[in-house]
Amino acid sequence: MKRVGKMTDQKKSTVREYAESLISALILALIVLTFIGRAFEIPSSSMFPALQIGDRIFVNKFAYKFSVPQRGDIAVFIYPRDKKRDFVKRIIGLPGETVEIREGHILINGKPVSNPSPIVSNTYYDMGHYGTQQVRVPEKKYFVLGDNSGNSKDSRYWGFVPSENLKGKAFAIYWPPRRIHRLK
Repeated sequence: MKRVGKMTDQKKSTVREYAESLISALILALIVLTFIGRAFEIPSSSMFPALQIGDRIFVNKFAYKFSVPQRGDIAVFIYPRDKKRDFVKRIIGLPGETVEIREGHILINGKPVSNPSPIVSNTYYDMGHYGTQQVRVPEKKYFVLGDNSGNSKDSRYWGFVPSENLKGKAFAIYWPPRRIHRLK
């Protein structure tokens, strides 16, 4: 009889240990997602091939609190025309720069972009309602484009993203499993 009691205590101890571990992991995940990162699902093909419909990404909410956004960052931001919607696009033009799309390539201050590679390897279409003219990015604003510019409504159509609208920098795809990787 005593032996059965010991076995039951061991099973309870093991179950309790697993339950405590699971609860701790869930609390840690909630803290991380609440204060540090955020999960976001990609609803369209505007960022193809970097991001595909249904990809789920982690976004670092503190990235732009401690550093300045860089050209090439995949940023999540509040859509300037509807504060209830979040968008994800690549930062192309920084405050004070002149952006132009000519023959499928991005020019910054009149010179072709040579880095980062995702911008160089993509083909971009004209500047929507701006035509092919140059656009100067105002201070504290950013010019963003979808990597799949033929299927993206972005700064070419609705203008610049104010710095206060930036929610964070996408840093990894975590779903689906076959696409798990860190974003550049």
